[in-house]
Amino acid sequence: MSTQNEAPVQAPATRRSVGRTIKNYVALTKPRVMELLLVVTVPAMILAEGGLPNLWLVLATLIGGAMSAGSAGAFNCYIDRDMDRKMKRTKSRPLVTGEISDRNALIFSWVLGVLSVAWLALTTNWLAAALGAGAIFFYVVIYTLLLKRHSEQNIIWGGIAGCFPVLIGWAAVTGSLDWAAWVFFLIIFLWTPAHYWPLSMRYREDYAAAGVPMLGVVRGRVTVGLQIILYTWATVASSLLLIPFGPMGWTYTVVAVAAGVYFLVEAHRLYGSAIRGHEGKPMRVFHSSITYLSVLSIAIAVDPLLPF
Repeated sequence: MSTQNEAPVQAPATRRSVGRTIKNYVALTKPRVMELLLVVTVPAMILAEGGLPNLWLVLATLIGGAMSAGSAGAFNCYIDRDMDRKMKRTKSRPLVTGEISDRNALIFSWVLGVLSVAWLALTTNWLAAALGAGAIFFYVVIYTLLLKRHSEQNIIWGGIAGCFPVLIGWAAVTGSLDWAAWVFFLIIFLWTPAHYWPLSMRYREDYAAAGVPMLGVVRGRVTVGLQIILYTWATVASSLLLIPFGPMGWTYTVVAVAAGVYFLVEAHRLYGSAIRGHEGKPMRVFHSSITYLSVLSIAIAVDPLLPF
């Protein structure tokens, strides 16, 4: 009787343990960051093709891109584990809680990175694979190791890593990089500081405790708010460059202008609060930046499929 009573209890416990382990490894890849990066890959591929590309190619590129971004995220968690222990925002990450060992995290990062490059090389082309490797290198070495702890410019130049998915998607379709790809790259490059600096304002104390010189830590609210406005204006202006270089039609043009106005209004509201001596709502700008990029990406994807 005791054996029959115990068996049903052990099986669910094992399943829960396996499920939790998988969940922790997924968390190591920073899936929210990964999702945001992949959002721009498909539009880049559609724009490069001038229509719908081969669906298998899209799937293969997304898988390779996800593994590449996941590897970079896991390396970042491994390198920054000392800082993550000091920040409330990151205290539940698996390397902080000890649910994944440092050694296993490092092995996982390397394996995922090597697999991503091999996968892209086998299923797309060598240019896309090289760009995937470049994205990992830039995020891990340039941003995480060299810039993040030492410069308030960390997000500006480190953000280049987040622009690589556009180039990977474009290269997967065409085997080359055209001017439109570089304009799309520029949009993401300029968008990144305007997207991330509000977060650094919101979690200023966290970053200060970890010794990370984010702009929101080393500069006052007015300065950060002004920088956000400048980069938001630059982002919206660069999005209009895609109209002649795409070339894009009326659908994209209308959406780019409308979404740009929305993003600018939110940025100016935050700056207005800062100059009045109030904290404002930085997370509102953070979320509006995500909405802006998502809407713009949808417009880039839809526009080539329409006759006008």
